[in-house]
Amino acid sequence: MSNQTALSTNADTINLSLVSHTNVGKTTLMRTLMRRDIGEVADRAHVTEQAEGHVLINTPQGDALRLWDTPGLGDSARLLKRLRVSDNPIGWLLTQVWDRYTDRPFFSSQQAIRNVREESDVVLYLVNVAEDPASAGYVAVEMQILGWIGKPVLLLLNQTGAPRGREAEAADENAWRQHVASHIGVRGVIGLDAFARCWVQEDKLLGAVGDALPPEKQTAFQRLRAAWRAQNLEVFEAAMLALAAQLATVATDRETVSVPGIKEKAGRWLRSMLTDREMEDPDAERAMNALAKRLDSAVRETTDRLIALHGLSGRASEAILARVAGQFGVTKPANVAKSGMIGGAVTGALGGLAADLAAGGLTFGAGALIGGIVGALGASGAAQLYNLARGEVDGKVRWAADFLAQRSGTALLRYLAVAHYGRGRGEWADGEYPPHWQPLVDEAREHHRGEIESIWSAADQDASFDEVAKRLHPIIRVMARETLVRLYPEAELIFESTPQSAGRDASPTHS
Repeated sequence: MSNQTALSTNADTINLSLVSHTNVGKTTLMRTLMRRDIGEVADRAHVTEQAEGHVLINTPQGDALRLWDTPGLGDSARLLKRLRVSDNPIGWLLTQVWDRYTDRPFFSSQQAIRNVREESDVVLYLVNVAEDPASAGYVAVEMQILGWIGKPVLLLLNQTGAPRGREAEAADENAWRQHVASHIGVRGVIGLDAFARCWVQEDKLLGAVGDALPPEKQTAFQRLRAAWRAQNLEVFEAAMLALAAQLATVATDRETVSVPGIKEKAGRWLRSMLTDREMEDPDAERAMNALAKRLDSAVRETTDRLIALHGLSGRASEAILARVAGQFGVTKPANVAKSGMIGGAVTGALGGLAADLAAGGLTFGAGALIGGIVGALGASGAAQLYNLARGEVDGKVRWAADFLAQRSGTALLRYLAVAHYGRGRGEWADGEYPPHWQPLVDEAREHHRGEIESIWSAADQDASFDEVAKRLHPIIRVMARETLVRLYPEAELIFESTPQSAGRDASPTHS
């Protein structure tokens, strides 16, 4: 018998059943975990009528991890009363045939229980964490029904809202853990919101699944978990390459201006931004617009790349244009010291850029109205944005170091936003990022400030795109890793499962 045949003989399929009271969000979570649209999502009871299984991950050895979306449990209290009067509750339940149209709650419950009994190795039971545990009376009833079947149950806290700090998440988990402590079948409580979970949290779920499986399933499961980690780390590496390429593109971008009189032009431009006088240097304005347009394009293209890598739908460019349309239309230079806005250099099609810079690439609305390139740097003045002094020597406009210093943090925030966005939420849409992210990103940036400044200095000395991107990639990668570990300590084990050099042979490509 060959090794391949032996491996195939030892292959196994592990089944996870998503179960909950009706309309709690099973299909939504299913789409997020599968990274594709499955089933029907609607704001009504009993949308899913039959249990549907889909392979979440498989291995070359033939193992498969199958996820089942089941019909919602219906009138649980009435069902429990029926079961209590039976000598064989589950046997009675599985022999009943209820009409799917005249008694939908019972029919749905029957289909869900059949799936758990016949297919499931571990039950993933969803609850709406927005409900107070003591008020969600159906949970205790449905835990008792599942308890009769005897399969291990993991309680998943869904509908938690935007990502929060570990303390808030731990508080919810502890409250629900205490609430279901009397049910012997419950093996763990884990927060996993279909809208805002991160792939690192999915690995935590798989760890809990592994702990609940019997010994004979462990070998196959470890292969499946390793394959899942490898798949997600591949996405992580590709995302870091994309961010490094975008940052290198911005750092090495140049726009030529007329050499004669550049010092005088720069002086007029700076004075116009600090006073009420109009800017009188169309050549410099043209150069700045050209740089801004290319930055806008690079940011959007990179975000689209991140969206695709994470199995989401939608496009950043469409979202940006739709969100800022009609909100940002300054027609003349403004007094920077008074308004914190910039006009002329950022108008019309550059509204998306202005909003991106004003809010770290993630939020729109008020930021689009009062922001702009200068707003991204505070009231320090537009003089810090462009190193026009260099133009006196080489006739080129470029992004200045103060502006570039923010780019690595902004890129990392954008990555976190995409990595936490669940497909079940629908097409990608920019939104507010959680406030606890910013300090962690700032810490990572400060930790590597010397290395980053050295790279920006090399770019200022006309280092090539390839050189800058190659130096940026490992730094951005380490910053993202450190931030994820700060957010989710269990992430350290995921990264340690792959050698540090993984993914570093690739090179960022020019965006």
